Amino acid sequence: QVQLVESGGGLVQAGGSLRLSCAASGRTFSRYNIGWFRQAPGKEREFVAALSWSGTSTYYADSVKGRFTISRDNAKNTVYLQMNSLKPEDTAVYHCAADPLRVGVDRTWYDYWGQGTQVTVSS
Repeated sequence: QVQLVESGGGLVQAGGSLRLSCAASGRTFSRYNIGWFRQAPGKEREFVAALSWSGTSTYYADSVKGRFTISRDNAKNTVYLQMNSLKPEDTAVYHCAADPLRVGVDRTWYDYWGQGTQVTVSS
């Protein structure tokens, strides 16, 4: 089992950058695939990015491709989401999620979720 805690959210102007962190507990974190999802008010939770446990496979939503980068540091049990060129439409609560078997865009594939961190982008 793994527990996830997100941090790094905040208020930023359009065009700015933020780096979100997802800190995990558990000795086997390095074997978990990680996804980032976001949920804006009144909208469904949507896929943002995902990274396989080995780090060899990455996935991005079209809306963030070229602007966001997902990475992991297994020695620190942490996954990062570097967000550049932020837009007001990126405003949402960002959640990280983990699963030992599957990785990709479907939120139902992930068994473990963090509570989320708020990102607000002003125009």
